[in-house]
Amino acid sequence: MSAHRIGFVDRCIAELDTALRVSCAPARTSAANPADDAPPADAELSATERNLSARLMRVNHAGEIAAQALYRGQSLVTEDSALGQKLLTAADEEHAHLAWCQARVNELGSHVSYLTPLWYSGSFLIGVAVALTGDRTSLGFLAETEKQVTKHLDGHLQKLPASDKRSRRILEKMREDEINHGTNAMASGGKELPESAKSVMRCASRIMTTLAQRI
Repeated sequence: MSAHRIGFVDRCIAELDTALRVSCAPARTSAANPADDAPPADAELSATERNLSARLMRVNHAGEIAAQALYRGQSLVTEDSALGQKLLTAADEEHAHLAWCQARVNELGSHVSYLTPLWYSGSFLIGVAVALTGDRTSLGFLAETEKQVTKHLDGHLQKLPASDKRSRRILEKMREDEINHGTNAMASGGKELPESAKSVMRCASRIMTTLAQRI
């Protein structure tokens, strides 16, 4: 077996290890949590408001599971080492978002989606498939993903209870990072996706959002 082949197998094993840790273990990050700057005013939330915030943050947690899996899948098969590193960097930032969302869901006394392994594995395979079509399409897919995520976050920021400042700080920081990811992807040579592909992505997002909110 060639050294290149062995290296790829090693990377696949490492990705399997990452998938298991992300899907089954509490997320951890060294990045400062934006919510730490907000006062712990959860006592002001009614039971209905707390439930709403928890459901919204559970959906965002599922989205961050999917995002990092997408980028890691893309990174695994790209032949451009510089692009692969950029994708891994973006995945690391998504993992920080994941840890913040998970911590917030826990604070609200709720749970993350029970379908987390499905979100990760499905998104990873999509990332691999997209990357096999070429780097420009892969970057365009990343940019469109982030554009749709930003719109999704805008909607959640409008729905959050006014007194839930901790969740709001997290989502605002996530929104800032997602915009940067999308901008960087297009600046790196991303190709605009056809409208049909964007529609499929929106449909898949709605399905995941609906399921994650309830399960």
